[in-house]
Amino acid sequence: MKRIAIDMDEVIADFVPKHLELFNEKHNEALTLDDLRGKKLAHLRPHLNDEIRRLYDNHGFFRSLNVIKDSQEVIKELSEHYEIYIATAAMEVPSSFAAKYEWLKEHFSFLNEMNFVFCGDKSIIHADYLIDDNVRNFKGFIGQGILFSSPHNLFETGYVRVNNWQEVREYFLGDQPKA
Repeated sequence: MKRIAIDMDEVIADFVPKHLELFNEKHNEALTLDDLRGKKLAHLRPHLNDEIRRLYDNHGFFRSLNVIKDSQEVIKELSEHYEIYIATAAMEVPSSFAAKYEWLKEHFSFLNEMNFVFCGDKSIIHADYLIDDNVRNFKGFIGQGILFSSPHNLFETGYVRVNNWQEVREYFLGDQPKA
């Protein structure tokens, strides 16, 4: 069975809206997802980079993220045809380990927790495909990188791109009947 590794933040966990909401509340701003087209929040307010990071450097932030639309249903369907791994670069925010694990157990309980990979450099992942929002994670990855659209990567080119989980389903399962 072929393997699909799936990133967590901005692919199955809706990181950006929550981060933007907290930033706007704290700094009395009204930035929108459109303001982030091709950028991350830290690019718009580089002088606040440390504060921006502190907004998500806690257990509660990652534990309370919403699930990205259709990800649960499509991943469950994919798991009938592929080995599924969740590969999250948790080393970037070490305080997120427990929250991410708890979140995955709650929202993706049908997946084997032994297939949850908390790492830094995703080139260590041995999979046929990697669905990720960050192109840097495709560097050194031996399989096919698939870019999941997010505001910050809208202008990235040269990668297979999917915009939502229905497109992921179509890419991997095509015309197969839904399970």
